[in-house]
Amino acid sequence: MSRDGPDGRRELGAGGEEEACRLLRGSGYRILERNYRTRWGELDAVAAEGGELVFVEVRARSSEQFGTGAESVGPAKQRQLVRMAKMYLQDRRVGPEQACRFDVVELEKLPAGDWRGNVIRDAFEAQ
Repeated sequence: MSRDGPDGRRELGAGGEEEACRLLRGSGYRILERNYRTRWGELDAVAAEGGELVFVEVRARSSEQFGTGAESVGPAKQRQLVRMAKMYLQDRRVGPEQACRFDVVELEKLPAGDWRGNVIRDAFEAQ
């Protein structure tokens, strides 16, 4: 068995993050950091777009059999992302006046190897 496990999730996730950053750059985002680690987990990407700081969660799927990527970012994951974003803001000494939001990039790996992607701006609000 490979490090990716029986279904290659790690490889799918890494490829999805790379594709998500390409998609975001093509949409005018500037990627500031990738894979920012905290004790609660990892922020896939932190970007800037339109004067806002954007915390990006990437959800790559090989099919929509178990729902869309965005549907998998439920309340518990949202709380975790907010907690990690607060840590990022504190670590980087970002002031409270900085506008922030949470976007989700959902990607589907197509049989031919290409990706189909969608950026969901302001996917949820910090609570």
